[in-house]
Amino acid sequence: MTSHPENPETPWTLADLDRALRASWAADTCCPSDITRVEWRPDNPAWGHCDITALVVHDLFGGELVVGEVFHEGRQEGYHWWNRLPSGVEFDLTREQFRRGETVTGGRGVERPVGSSHRRRAEYLLLRGRVAERLGPLPETPGSPETPSEPVPSAG
Repeated sequence: MTSHPENPETPWTLADLDRALRASWAADTCCPSDITRVEWRPDNPAWGHCDITALVVHDLFGGELVVGEVFHEGRQEGYHWWNRLPSGVEFDLTREQFRRGETVTGGRGVERPVGSSHRRRAEYLLLRGRVAERLGPLPETPGSPETPSEPVPSAG
């Protein structure tokens, strides 16, 4: 477990990670395809961050990446990503972004792509770096520089 930068003897919690991620989301880390539908705004900071947020959580806690389909007004707009922790608990820090009546259906586990497309790699690395600035060094994990390559587009 990683520890607080102010006190290396104190491990950080999921609440610490939640705060660090929320403070790190910004327009420059939002999924570009989501911005074409709805502008990123500070009053809905989770918008367009599900895929790279799920990857950062996966980097730290492992488990499984989960993806579901996002529908709005009867048509599919994209996909939503979240985590299933090793304990089996589903952990979704970006679900609140859906404020226009979207629904998320399904939820299937997917393997983390390794060595595949670099889609959203820059945004993922930027978000991961910002979280590390707030929490301290993050553990290196196999595949951590990669990002989801499918299904696309992200929708959250």
